[in-house]
Amino acid sequence: MKISVLGLGYIGLPTALLFASSGHEVVGVDINEKKVRLLNEGKLPFQEPGLEELFEKAKSNFRATTQVEESDVFLIAVPTPLDNHTKAADLRHVKSAAEMIYPHLRKGNLVILESTVPPGTTEKLLIPILEKSGLNAGEDFYVVHCPERAIPGRTIYEMVHNDRVIGGITPESAEFARDLYRSFVKGNIYLTDLTTAEFVKLIENTYRDVNIALVNELAKIAEEYGVNIWEAIELANKHPRVNLHKPGPGVGGHCIAIDPWFVIQGSSNGRLISLARYINDTMPNYVLRKVKEMLRGLKFPTITVLGVAYKGNVDDARETPALRFIRLAENEGFEVKVYDPYVKEFDYPLLDLEEAVKGSDCIVVITDHDVFKFLDPEKIGKLMRNRCVFDARNILDHEKWKRAGFKVKVLGNGKETL
Repeated sequence: MKISVLGLGYIGLPTALLFASSGHEVVGVDINEKKVRLLNEGKLPFQEPGLEELFEKAKSNFRATTQVEESDVFLIAVPTPLDNHTKAADLRHVKSAAEMIYPHLRKGNLVILESTVPPGTTEKLLIPILEKSGLNAGEDFYVVHCPERAIPGRTIYEMVHNDRVIGGITPESAEFARDLYRSFVKGNIYLTDLTTAEFVKLIENTYRDVNIALVNELAKIAEEYGVNIWEAIELANKHPRVNLHKPGPGVGGHCIAIDPWFVIQGSSNGRLISLARYINDTMPNYVLRKVKEMLRGLKFPTITVLGVAYKGNVDDARETPALRFIRLAENEGFEVKVYDPYVKEFDYPLLDLEEAVKGSDCIVVITDHDVFKFLDPEKIGKLMRNRCVFDARNILDHEKWKRAGFKVKVLGNGKETL
């Protein structure tokens, strides 16, 4: 089949290449002319494990363009960011993609929406635009919502091996899409209706957000009781029906920090969900308060933030809690320097490690990059003005840092006293 994939970002491009490597003719569509040019020159616009090898395999069946063409299948994988003022989904990219598709829509075509959207979006927003073609959805052409299930750093593996949920406007639509995805998906594929598929994607990430909010609350309580939350969680998870996540300095990324708002934006309920969002959004405030306690009495402190990616070992800084932490710290009069070996673009200057720790009074670990575990505290300490480290991810060898003369504090470890 000829498949047009609209949106060549972290999800759209790997999806396009997986279809192309499976033998389909794939046209990648993106409004970013630079990205299109790079791809047609054989260069990738971002890094992801396995993506380069997949690109090489798919090249003969893939090309990029800025214009939509007639195709058998149209797949929409465009961003759906959160409007932070209204806490509602910004669906302008979905609308734009639909407007680009409908002039080329023909009988028997399949339209797939992979973008994460609030419940009802496919039926109430996407389909009416597609029907400007004069064709009727479910009768003349097929429509499904098939949300992605993948995380940066494991995107390609999870796209292939994870189970998928496909919601169709009709059973025939869902079955058509199932047969198409079978060209590369090895996991199970479950069929349902449009709105249920939209809802399932959102509640998966809402569950994780609420779980993280719970352990973040418990981390604060553990400190009050003199308990190490990390030890307590490990022991609690020995229970066969308990699966507590890990606390941290906040929640970021394009899914967990956003999807809960999509769930409740059209509902009069959702108090627990919105409270969880508040707890996680204010974790940078709590981390800053703990850092201030470590540096009490010090005038004009300088701190070093290790990691601004929203999660470890990726270059993605979308919705990162590091940004809120840095801005709050600056508002408190701190000088903040930033080091992240993965992230290439950020709102603040990204320094090399030596420059970032030079003259600093405290290192604050925000992101759990594996490389941070192997830093040399002796070498780093010689460059700093004061030897303090606050580990908001519990990834460092704390005894090693203490032996190097560092005052160490770990988020949620109430057994440690400053």
